[in-house]
Amino acid sequence: MALTEPRKGQNHITSVPSESELRRDVVTGRWVIINTSHPSRVGDFEFESADVKGTGTCPFCPGNEAMTPPEVYAERPSGGQPNGPGWTLRVVPNKFPALQIEGDLQRRGIGIFDMSRGVGAHEVIVESTNHQWQLADLDAPDIARTLHAYQLRSRELRGDQRLKYVLIFKNHGVAAGASLEHTHSQLIALPVVPIRVADELNGCAQHFEYRDRCAYCDVLHQELEARERVVCETSAFAVFAPYVSRFPYELCILPKFHRADFLLVPDDELQDLARALREALRRLRSALKNPAYNFILHTAPIEEGNREDYHWHFELMPTLRQVAGFEWGTGFYINPTPPELAAEDLRNASI
Repeated sequence: MALTEPRKGQNHITSVPSESELRRDVVTGRWVIINTSHPSRVGDFEFESADVKGTGTCPFCPGNEAMTPPEVYAERPSGGQPNGPGWTLRVVPNKFPALQIEGDLQRRGIGIFDMSRGVGAHEVIVESTNHQWQLADLDAPDIARTLHAYQLRSRELRGDQRLKYVLIFKNHGVAAGASLEHTHSQLIALPVVPIRVADELNGCAQHFEYRDRCAYCDVLHQELEARERVVCETSAFAVFAPYVSRFPYELCILPKFHRADFLLVPDDELQDLARALREALRRLRSALKNPAYNFILHTAPIEEGNREDYHWHFELMPTLRQVAGFEWGTGFYINPTPPELAAEDLRNASI
């Protein structure tokens, strides 16, 4: 017997026939349980939508610039003073940062434990002046402007010798961890490489050593050949539901051209990426009635951008269910929706 997520109206995990599948991720070795016998589809999930309510005073709206720390970057195509109105995109330090840019790491051991000071950077990228819009509402050139800001801020922070990795992510909706509804994404620069990225790097290195090929390039080739899980694509990017999806309606955005480092993506491909990301977000919003979601950008660590064995990518996860005790205890994820069905639902969504 295998385990699966409860169907709508149930409040506990239940047993299902053994038609469920165990699938192993080719990069990380992670195992996932996919419910193929009683799959959940778009109408089977209960969640709070991420609709914009627009209540209260928003520190990210034009005219409220004094409510944030001084900006570190902004685009003002018509001019204007720093930290005032007139911007189209604005980057500010997080008012309550996870890590502080000031100080030395002071790495040390305490018995068998390792520690250092919480040195790093934590910034917020405000993607639009319009409080009511989501990222999916922006035109592709405006999304490309946001992607370009990711590159600019990452490049600036990479000059800091204390830092090893820059993670860019977006929490959209309260259920996904967003504390403010005005569309924004975040950047955290770290003095260590995150364990999730390290797992990918190690898996890719092993794959490359054995096969002399990039694991993600192999995945891309197979997905485009099979097309069963492909949701959409552009000339430079493929959007697909991974074979080993951890979450229902999870998507991966993978570049068709091999690069380890997101900073090496040229402007014309950023425009193409913006179109792919926009369509992916719109299909998720249409099919699932505006769910909360997270996306993350995984790229090579600082000073490792020339790796032959790694391939940068976006991971996009709608927040439709909670991770529970079995998953925390085993590291196995339980996905009630086979990615093949998820891709079909998203391909059929009207946008």
